[in-house]
Amino acid sequence: MCTVVVLRRSNAPWPLMVAANRDEMAGRPWRPPGRHWPDRADVVAGLDELAGGSWLGLNDQGVMAAMLNRMGTLGPLAGKRSRGELVLEALDHADAADAARALADLDAAAYRPFNMLVADNRDAFWLRADGVRLTATPLAEGFSMLTAFELNDGSDPRISAFLPRFQAAPPPDPDRDDWQSWQTLLSSRAPTGSLNREDGLSFQLDNGFGTRSSALLALPAMARAGVRPRFLFAAGAPGETPFQAVIS
Repeated sequence: MCTVVVLRRSNAPWPLMVAANRDEMAGRPWRPPGRHWPDRADVVAGLDELAGGSWLGLNDQGVMAAMLNRMGTLGPLAGKRSRGELVLEALDHADAADAARALADLDAAAYRPFNMLVADNRDAFWLRADGVRLTATPLAEGFSMLTAFELNDGSDPRISAFLPRFQAAPPPDPDRDDWQSWQTLLSSRAPTGSLNREDGLSFQLDNGFGTRSSALLALPAMARAGVRPRFLFAAGAPGETPFQAVIS
């Protein structure tokens, strides 16, 4: 179960900040974010080597996208397209609203169910596909949290436990490269072998499923000409693997 936390503040120097942990089977090969696609030279994203798509990325126009499975839908399925290709399709657009509209017109039945975030420094959208319908819902100002459940779903113990912790924590200050509060929350570790979702955002199960990487991302306000996005990545479980700047 991946986790994505979003903070939207339209009048702030950094209107969009995102924290994300990726959970996956240990044997699925991947590469850290980079410019892996020659036909998409403006895209910086993690590469899923199995299917060729991505789980999280950013383009040079300032659009970011992240993909999460919904409950009970881990891994590929015969006859279904890879959900990771949708991250790349979103990043073909220069505007999050345009990307959300384009993806909402796709056939939901072609993919296993998913939750997806598409955002820029003006707008953010939750794309929800249940195998029958695909809908795009704008995210409100403030905090939002996505897992394998519904947006901000209090019935998910992880959201119930950690959304209030993010809301109470000092927000990062990308201008000072201060991400400590969110790094600490992303690094909270459940006991080995446990998937008690209220215990930690990082975990490792005995069957090989666990937290494989972590990311922090911030997009600057339009008025801040020349200020680049911030994109940090830990190529392993956060707290055990340091965050490194992908874009800074």
